Amino acid sequence: MITGTLINYYFHCKTQCWLHANRLNLEDNSEDVRIGKVLHEIQEQKTKKAEIKIDNVKIDKITKEYLVEFKKSDSDPEAVKWQVLLYLYKLKQKGIDRKGKIDYHEKNHNTKTEILELDEQNEKELLRVLEAIENLINLPKPPAPKFENKCKKCAYYEYCFI
Repeated sequence: MITGTLINYYFHCKTQCWLHANRLNLEDNSEDVRIGKVLHEIQEQKTKKAEIKIDNVKIDKITKEYLVEFKKSDSDPEAVKWQVLLYLYKLKQKGIDRKGKIDYHEKNHNTKTEILELDEQNEKELLRVLEAIENLINLPKPPAPKFENKCKKCAYYEYCFI
């Protein structure tokens, strides 16, 4: 099953997506991953609520109006957008209708918020994306890395240079 992390990685880097899906996890050594986990824990303590698990996804928070996702930066908003759309889709399958709300907590303590909805067009595109991810992760080997500037912060960075 495709998780929020996988869909995020698909938009961020196809190589990273394949590696994670095929159980090559190098994230335990990543400072950025640790920071993200700490931010989630702090937010949980503030709201006194834990993540909500639905099927194979973990949702940070649900209110009467929103499904809320917390991120430490807005460095890859397209990836986060599709992650939240996946969560909205999962809720819709359970008969729960919400809007998505992404709260970016920047280093300078500013919070940036983005609101989105799972409309018919987004849902159709999401289903195409899910199929593309399935096809990608079932390949016999990962796609070649692209070696972009963002790669330097990736937990899988060293793997790509092997």
